[in-house]
Amino acid sequence: MKIQDPLPDMKKRSFLKNVLNGTIAGSLYLVYPMGADNFEMPEQIPGIENGAYDIHAQEFAFIVDVTRCIGCGSCCVADKREYNVPDGNYRTWVERYVKGFSDQIYVDCPNGGLDGYQTPRSDIKEAVRDTFFVPKLCNMCKEAPCVQVCPVGATFISPDGFVLVDDKRCVGCAYCIQACPYSVRFINPATRVVEKCTWCYHRIRKGLLPACVEVCPTGARKFGSLKDETSEVYKILKGPGVLTVLRKEMGTWPALYYKGARREVI
Repeated sequence: MKIQDPLPDMKKRSFLKNVLNGTIAGSLYLVYPMGADNFEMPEQIPGIENGAYDIHAQEFAFIVDVTRCIGCGSCCVADKREYNVPDGNYRTWVERYVKGFSDQIYVDCPNGGLDGYQTPRSDIKEAVRDTFFVPKLCNMCKEAPCVQVCPVGATFISPDGFVLVDDKRCVGCAYCIQACPYSVRFINPATRVVEKCTWCYHRIRKGLLPACVEVCPTGARKFGSLKDETSEVYKILKGPGVLTVLRKEMGTWPALYYKGARREVI
């Protein structure tokens, strides 16, 4: 998405060259003042028309219910079709966890879960006690490390709390990929810029659900506003039961919550 004019007085490739050559001191933590503060006006976010979406009155959350996920891969297929994700890369994926009677945990994720998990693992020699599936996607961190390290302000947090990437500004330096604790970013081999899950931001602005939520046959993925007391997400987060976030010790304050996640996952 194009939000602002290109980097003033500096071509982005030239800027990256200076960064890599070390001529810009402390470049890893240099952040141009082009992030969330410059995206506060609703009209600066494409697709906001006639005040239908109040960008300043939103607080969304995503819930993944591990106890409901069956590893069918429908979410991954929907995401690939929605964004034409290049083969070998994933904006969202589903991992399979297999637990043996020795308490050994085996984790795999062939083709990102796109093909589902209809076939049991044949390489595990011990008896299998349990199998469960864990969808992964962007955590939409309130304290996002990827935003902090981006040297050109291409990764930013929108006023409605979404961590987004301005593909016209991204120089493909991959700092954000290294900084992300959840490994949700990749460089598109065709465009050479960073991509990641956006929770289908373009759909949300139109009042639609993320594609993966819409197709999930078991309701394992849930999305909604924390400011809407009638939303399912609000009721789940305010109700009984234990919800966790991944890698809490990182202090990133994710907006993605897991229900039924086991200690092997978090």
